[in-house]
Amino acid sequence: MAKVVCKRPQALTDKQFHYCPGCTHGIIHRLVAEVIDEMAIGDHTVGVCPVGCSVFAYDYFNVDMFQASHGRAPAVATGVKRCLPDRMVFTYQGDGDLASIGTAEIVHAAARGEKISTIFVNNAVYGMTGGQMAPTTLPGQKTTTTPQGREKERNGLPVRICEMLSTLDGAAYVARVSVHDPKHILQAKKAIRKAFEIQQAGLGFTLIEVLSTCPTNWGLSPKESIQWLAENMIPYYPLGVYKEPAEVK
Repeated sequence: MAKVVCKRPQALTDKQFHYCPGCTHGIIHRLVAEVIDEMAIGDHTVGVCPVGCSVFAYDYFNVDMFQASHGRAPAVATGVKRCLPDRMVFTYQGDGDLASIGTAEIVHAAARGEKISTIFVNNAVYGMTGGQMAPTTLPGQKTTTTPQGREKERNGLPVRICEMLSTLDGAAYVARVSVHDPKHILQAKKAIRKAFEIQQAGLGFTLIEVLSTCPTNWGLSPKESIQWLAENMIPYYPLGVYKEPAEVK
């Protein structure tokens, strides 16, 4: 009889992902689902979807899910957690949803120390709406609204979310990871699990920023996108733990 080496996590449905070839949202979904399975928390986990490429995440996660208005996922998650404090509550948000229209929501959720976890997917571009410049678009990066490349004088500089939120007292655990190769995928999973465990311990707000690819809007092949992320995004957005509770170090 054939040995099962890998199978779909119970916390994922069997619905086929709609994401473009080479997009790493699928990898990140699987990591979150594997952590939910391994922690045996599927029956009391609540996720909150964003507006963006992952707007249909409620079709993929086999747990209770909410759909929030654009940028408002942290506010919805706050309400869920305060009403049902025994639940594991997470938001899944892209850079347009979280770092643009939802900036105030994420900053104040972290400042209040809301006991929720955020999975923040940073692909440095607006993926769903056609590849416009995002708050996280790199200097010099070409998008549909910066065809000559992002210019400091005209477009400003990117927002580094981990660096900003780690200064807030209510933030308990803030880390930046990537999913561009197997080693970093495993590290990303460990970080997601730690964020959920810290939420379980009631220590405060947690956020995992995941550097991701967008081959379609970057105009690159999936393989080229992985290389571009490693060579361009990681130097500007250094990986690592930016804040961590002393009791879990």
